[in-house]
Amino acid sequence: MSALLAVFLFLTSACKTNIARNEDGSFTVDTTITQQELQEAVSAAIADPLVQDLQVSLQSGYVSVIGNRQRLNDAAKTDTLSFRLDLSVSNGQLIASVSDAQIDNSPIDQARVDNWNQTIANRLSKIGQRNENNILQSVSITPEIVAMTWNIIR
Repeated sequence: MSALLAVFLFLTSACKTNIARNEDGSFTVDTTITQQELQEAVSAAIADPLVQDLQVSLQSGYVSVIGNRQRLNDAAKTDTLSFRLDLSVSNGQLIASVSDAQIDNSPIDQARVDNWNQTIANRLSKIGQRNENNILQSVSITPEIVAMTWNIIR
């Protein structure tokens, strides 16, 4: 019953899905996340009211992120925020890896980057994972979409 509920939830989620039943009774579910959905998830994960105009650009194998950050001491001035986002899978979990994170060519504090890594991974996993019995098998990034393949165990 829970597997059928999971399949129903996948069908009604915002991202696109493709579902196939496996010989062992589990399901393989392919989900895709658009650039707009990814941009919303990354913006929410950053959760900084000073960051504006955040744009994600899907590349082959990674995501380029750029935006503007208002200065605390002068709201009329902004600095450029940029970073690279890589997505991978480890032990069935999505891993987000932000690298080259900079504000006007100065490195961003590693504690903040670590927080972004965890928050981005959590938000993107929630888009595709609708059941705690889901195991992420793979993730790929193309210039058009982010694709995740899940295995749902009954």
